[in-house]
Amino acid sequence: MAHTSEPNSAKRQIGFQLVGAGRRWRQTLDARLAQQGLSDAVWTSLIHLHRLGDGISQSELAASVGIEGSSLVRLLDTLVAQELVERHPHATDRRIKQLYLTEAGRSTVDKIRLHLERIENALLADLDEQEAAALLRGLEKINQRIQGTNTQAAE
Repeated sequence: MAHTSEPNSAKRQIGFQLVGAGRRWRQTLDARLAQQGLSDAVWTSLIHLHRLGDGISQSELAASVGIEGSSLVRLLDTLVAQELVERHPHATDRRIKQLYLTEAGRSTVDKIRLHLERIENALLADLDEQEAAALLRGLEKINQRIQGTNTQAAE
């Protein structure tokens, strides 16, 4: 088995590149969407709610977005006031608030998705479809390994 502890080996560079690229990717998206009047907290929460689907709980959305529940509650208050999101009590557990996009929220998500598509197309312009698919497969493998490692550590 090949020894890969050399600092210039491809495997030793992946983590550094992932962290840097991820940070710059997010900064680019945030800056470009801010030009459209969309804060990172707003656009990420709306996109996550759209992807996860109507009826998810506030805690599920907070976990998906990666923010504390109390921070999300304040943001949701704003989104409700802007009539982009509605909160409904859970049918059997009144402590749980379920979230739903309104028609205005869906329209806003459609606009965000158009902006994201344009930005992402520009950022990915140097990759052909095969390269993008290979990168995606690699990232999926890394994510699976991370999830497995985290599950083992929790046991």
